Amino acid sequence: MASFEIFGGKKLKGEILPQGAKNEALQVVAACLLTPEKVVLHNVPDIRDVNHLIDLLQRLGVVTEKIDASSYSFKAQDVNLDVLKDPDFVARAASLRGSIMILGPLLARFRKAYAPHPGGDKIGRRRVDTHITGLQRLGADFRYDQETRMYEVTAQSLRGNHILMDEASVTGTANLLMAAVMAKGRTTLFNAACEPYVVQLCRMLTRMGAHINGIGSNMLIIEGVEYLQGCTHTLLSDMIEVGSFIGLAAMTQSEIRIKNVNYHELGLIPDVFRRLGIELHQENDDIFIPEQKHYKIETFLDGSIMTIADAPWPGFTPDLISVVLVVATQAEGSVLIHQKMFESRLFFVDKLIDMGAQIILCDPHRATVIGLNRQHQLRGIQMTSPDIRAGVALLIAALSAQGRSVIDNIEQIDRGYQHIDERLRNLGADIRRM
Repeated sequence: MASFEIFGGKKLKGEILPQGAKNEALQVVAACLLTPEKVVLHNVPDIRDVNHLIDLLQRLGVVTEKIDASSYSFKAQDVNLDVLKDPDFVARAASLRGSIMILGPLLARFRKAYAPHPGGDKIGRRRVDTHITGLQRLGADFRYDQETRMYEVTAQSLRGNHILMDEASVTGTANLLMAAVMAKGRTTLFNAACEPYVVQLCRMLTRMGAHINGIGSNMLIIEGVEYLQGCTHTLLSDMIEVGSFIGLAAMTQSEIRIKNVNYHELGLIPDVFRRLGIELHQENDDIFIPEQKHYKIETFLDGSIMTIADAPWPGFTPDLISVVLVVATQAEGSVLIHQKMFESRLFFVDKLIDMGAQIILCDPHRATVIGLNRQHQLRGIQMTSPDIRAGVALLIAALSAQGRSVIDNIEQIDRGYQHIDERLRNLGADIRRM
């Protein structure tokens, strides 16, 4: 197990380029299974979860070539479905939540697929019912072996249907999309997720020959086709990294320019940070954050305490709730953080309290932060990263804190942030990997 050692309290300065979007990468890499032709992907992040999924595709027989540091080609001409039941493959797939994304494309193309119950962050209950019930509506038969925890879906044929999704799941929408594009007839996905990641997947599938209407809305209408071709696709910048770097700049009183952020795909993210009092400027497709000694949390119009809550897109992304909470600890004013979607995501605040933050954990979903207004600097401690997003939030806290911090279990951070220690050192951070 690796750790980060951080000596905090230093102002940072410079430019940083966000990696390709992690959540988009997991979808579009899986989509390469839909065609025997070559698919080229650009701006692929070099992170553990994405590399893990690429490794799984290679084990299935997908010919993969790394073109450069962030570009790959995939050719799924000869896919060996027998590998899906190999114990080593099962163990590797079970450790990655993104492995569930292979169900839709394999079912669409080969009419059968197997996958273990997926792993991933321990942030609360994350069911996969939406994936399975949707595939059943397309005509798939489903079996689950409780002993091996393996899902099996098979179909003589897939037929389009009207599917009212019980939740606007991003991965559920992506899986059903990838199955529906090769189903016979018309499929309607209502209450579909409309995050930029799903929009990007739709654009890629359209280039491959799929017929999809309603892209960007919560109702997707898909006319099935018999064959999909290869294509070239470029991933967006990772909006969660962009938000993390905004929070980093504010907490460390740093002047930072975030390059090529795909600003118009960020939704409410810039506005939510502005509500915390953070000054940021859009300059072409960059975000510039000047050095700020103080930032003040807004109140509602009637003077009541600001509430920041996550919601399905175009609401505020739950992946940045942890970062917003950390940033609020040094603001002037108070804020109620409401994490609606996952009941274990706020449990990392005990480490922030140990660092000197004033936080009341009201219940598993809500925390009230009383900003210190930089009157008291956080202090360095030893802590453990519980998941990707909490891990980077603790990293931001450590970089702003006085003294030495150690963060253990940084493999969690590596799952979602590309070479983060090297990139932070380029800004002047005192951080090393142990």
